[in-house]
Amino acid sequence: MENNQAKNQDTDEIAAMMARARAAQEAIADYTQEQVDQLITAMVWAVAREDRSEEIARFTVEETQLGNYEGKYLKIHRKTRATLMDIINDKSVGVIEEIPERNIVKIAKPVGVIGALSPSTNPEATPVIKAISAVKGRNAIIVAPHPRAKLTNKKICDYMREAITAMGGPADLVQSIDVPSLDKTNELMRQCDRVLATGGEAMVTAAYSSGTPALGVGVGNAVITVDDTADLDEAAEKIRVSKTLDLAASCSSDNSVLVFESVYDEFLAKLKHEGGYVIEGDDKAKLQGVIWEDGHLNPKIVAQHALNITGQAGIDLPEGKQFLIVPETGTGADFPFSGEKLTVTMALYKVKDIDEAIALTNSIQAYQGQGHSCGIYSYNDEHILKLAAATRTSRVMVNQPQAASNSGNLWNGMRQTFSLGCGSWGGNSINHNITWRDLVNETWVSKPLAQTKVIPSDEELFGAVMGKF
Repeated sequence: MENNQAKNQDTDEIAAMMARARAAQEAIADYTQEQVDQLITAMVWAVAREDRSEEIARFTVEETQLGNYEGKYLKIHRKTRATLMDIINDKSVGVIEEIPERNIVKIAKPVGVIGALSPSTNPEATPVIKAISAVKGRNAIIVAPHPRAKLTNKKICDYMREAITAMGGPADLVQSIDVPSLDKTNELMRQCDRVLATGGEAMVTAAYSSGTPALGVGVGNAVITVDDTADLDEAAEKIRVSKTLDLAASCSSDNSVLVFESVYDEFLAKLKHEGGYVIEGDDKAKLQGVIWEDGHLNPKIVAQHALNITGQAGIDLPEGKQFLIVPETGTGADFPFSGEKLTVTMALYKVKDIDEAIALTNSIQAYQGQGHSCGIYSYNDEHILKLAAATRTSRVMVNQPQAASNSGNLWNGMRQTFSLGCGSWGGNSINHNITWRDLVNETWVSKPLAQTKVIPSDEELFGAVMGKF
């Protein structure tokens, strides 16, 4: 009886939020492009200005006990700015695309209310990036946070609501579920118009099962290759930057590094110079026992300092060491270090050539992370394109720190987001970086072609196969 009563209360709470969101969305349904862009600019400024960025970064680390101040600050201060810059000049109101050769015009229209899931690992910038993507399409958004980050989520959403009001818009374009629960999240996904799910595998699966069209993401387990043409100093530095960014809270963090045997020893020395510490022998078993419990990642070690992790494992970590290197040979469940670790820990493999690197990448990601991403440090275009063509991956970052590049950065052309589609390989319907374009409906207007197409003769159309059977 009590369970039913609580469930009814959750349903009513979400229904009330949905009603406010729908009213707010209707209020901006006819906004001009200029009005929309003013709203999202104000929303970012409300959290990305210096004082707010510092406050949010500290608050997030204190609440979640995940990652570090420097990583959180970069995300809320820099990543949100970069995302705004990435979409601010996009046309999202009215005619957004014309295809003259097909005499097609596309008109963007709002979806309605977006139900967004925000993870504990990136709770500082995820609500902002999802919110401006939603509002760019003239939608409202309700954010369901991970319970571990509920106060951070409320703080950020409240700042965005203030900014919207200051610009003359309805605050309820952005709402947060302040006291989150699994039942409320499930109810949000059931009642909203489109789900934008970033979080653990269970939540993404629930999003797909909600009955509402959902945009989900796959498991990360980035695999990085270092070949014999790489600038080894560049590669070692960028791998360190990527591996330690926000203490590896990102699903794009380098989980396995595959190094050509011809440069292996030299490169390992450079990784050590960058702050890497090799874990092997009995210490490897100790570390494994701390990172995994009953076959699952131990939440107590996710996005923690290397010293915290080694301390729990009873391993002495020399001063100045920032990340852990575990030499590995196998893949799959019997070799857990080949999987995603969400810690400043990487598996290190020695490979003979690009063909072995490709085979090993596919083997590692067949276990975990298929479809997400891989990277390569190389100045051999043949190696780069061969890896890209032969791996089941949606993204290949070339000579870039993986964690900072997959989701878009100033040094590359990837769309800025924290939601990375992984295609059918990762159980997703899309491969690309999710942006506002995925949060609008499009009406295609078709006019007759200036000249009607003509079906060619059988000889022209079927000539290559005629007579073969």
